[in-house]
Amino acid sequence: MTATEEKEYSLEKCKTKQEAILETASRVLSVLFHPFLVPLYAYILMFTLTYLYIMPIQYVAFVMSIVITFTILSPLLFISLYKWLNKLSLKDLSDRPRRFIPYILTLMSYATCLITMYKMYFPHYFSSIIMGITLCLGVCLLLNLRWRISIHLAGCGMAVGALIAYSVLFNFNPVWWLCGFILLSGIQGTARISFHQHTLLEVILGFMPGMFCGVIGILFI
Repeated sequence: MTATEEKEYSLEKCKTKQEAILETASRVLSVLFHPFLVPLYAYILMFTLTYLYIMPIQYVAFVMSIVITFTILSPLLFISLYKWLNKLSLKDLSDRPRRFIPYILTLMSYATCLITMYKMYFPHYFSSIIMGITLCLGVCLLLNLRWRISIHLAGCGMAVGALIAYSVLFNFNPVWWLCGFILLSGIQGTARISFHQHTLLEVILGFMPGMFCGVIGILFI
């Protein structure tokens, strides 16, 4: 092997290693910042960064159980059942035409959660998180008629928007948390573009509605 071939082989090996690291990071971020986990993170931050940390642990556990049931367990159960009945793989569900049913099933779960919170007279700052995400899902459903937008970036946008909104409501400084969320959103978006899972437009069309729905749903609805 000549010196030139050795250099090319070394560069190719280094490139392959970098791609493997980026792919692993993308998979980890996709799991950690899955859209279904955004409400859970939002409530955790609300119970830790605001004066709500004084709430009794029993009440916190009660609220979190409702959130986990309707925003994580219920959508996952319905979507898994839909995949099993139609013998679909995860890759099949990523096709734009097949994303409508999972969107609708998720919307139904969030709407049920919202109705439950209203029936139980939850404070507005609790139900507004679910309202914002439900609004975001509706916008994503409409955008999916034309583009296969990134729902992961919509979740990242929701997290950023919710943080901005609650910093206004509860008067705390969100700068460092905001910087962290924006950085992670950028890493997530870059990874999904690099591996051809989405285009730049689809990433932007996911993040921006998510952020605006987070702010509008919490502060103005």
